[in-house]
Amino acid sequence: MSAVAEANSGTTAVRAGYALDVGALDAWMRANVAGYAGPLTVEQFRGGQSNPTYKLVTPGRAYVLRKQPPGQLLKGAHAVDREAKVLTGLGRAGFPVAHVHGLCTDASVVGTIFYVMDMVEGRIFWDATIPGVSNAERAALFDAMNATVAQLHGIDHAAVGLADYGRPGNYFERQIARWSRQYLEDAEAGRDPNMDRLVEWLPANIPPGDETSIVHGDFRIDNMIFHPTEPRVLAVLDWELSTLGHPGADFAYHAMMYRMPPHIVAGLGGAAISALGIPDEQDYLAAYCARRGLSVMPGYDFYIAFNFFRLAAIFHGIKGRVLRGTASSAQAKERVAVLPELMRLAWDQAIRAGATG
Repeated sequence: MSAVAEANSGTTAVRAGYALDVGALDAWMRANVAGYAGPLTVEQFRGGQSNPTYKLVTPGRAYVLRKQPPGQLLKGAHAVDREAKVLTGLGRAGFPVAHVHGLCTDASVVGTIFYVMDMVEGRIFWDATIPGVSNAERAALFDAMNATVAQLHGIDHAAVGLADYGRPGNYFERQIARWSRQYLEDAEAGRDPNMDRLVEWLPANIPPGDETSIVHGDFRIDNMIFHPTEPRVLAVLDWELSTLGHPGADFAYHAMMYRMPPHIVAGLGGAAISALGIPDEQDYLAAYCARRGLSVMPGYDFYIAFNFFRLAAIFHGIKGRVLRGTASSAQAKERVAVLPELMRLAWDQAIRAGATG
């Protein structure tokens, strides 16, 4: 198991400062979760989730609880009620997500609002090359991911109760402005010429056309649970960044793995993908387009450049927090270490999309 997988897999005893009132939670479960029967024990999942996540274990089955963290929260941050809403809507559409049993907005039960969903058992792959499986299975797993992201973007968000889940239209304008502002205003984290170029180039080169769908925002291989033995996605995880947005941007974030070095985030950069049975980037894009009924995706290289810029802006924000002493984890420091490379890669994508200079 890799160091990343080891740091994020499994559960541990509940960490100091994150304890729950098990008695109050047990009473809420009895009143709100059909078929629930105690006694209840609580473990905490490892990893750096911004919303603390717990495994609720009973003699008959296990559940997952996600809650807001304790303390003062930024407006709109840690919106577990939004997570519960999108999971519920997607479940209605038959999309692979964990079933939500209930949302509790009474902070007195465990200290903050929370929701409870099914515990989905299966495989999580932390390495995009999926070591340890045959080439045929690896190809089938990639096809399952492709089918799943295409299914997500084909869901009628209004029909599943998500018409108000975000602002439709002008997705790139709004997102570029948001991340540019975050980058420019964080003086402590400094400036970079590649990012400065992107701040100018991106808003001036947004491709024509607009489309709105549910977007995940972080659709990566390690945010999916696959069937224990079959090449099938059982559940897509981590909906914190989901909203209504442009499906091309969401797919390009996923396909960014083809151009991403694995030491930055789970990526295929430098991997011998043909020898592994993994479809190449153009074939993967073509499969998605076929599933969506598209002949081509003209803005694809721009969408990739935007996503590298967005990720670099996120890492730049982490750098600011490290410098201010509000982010001290090993993972945060690793993000800062690769930031110059990531910003250079972001501008390289803009050049592929037609930028000069």
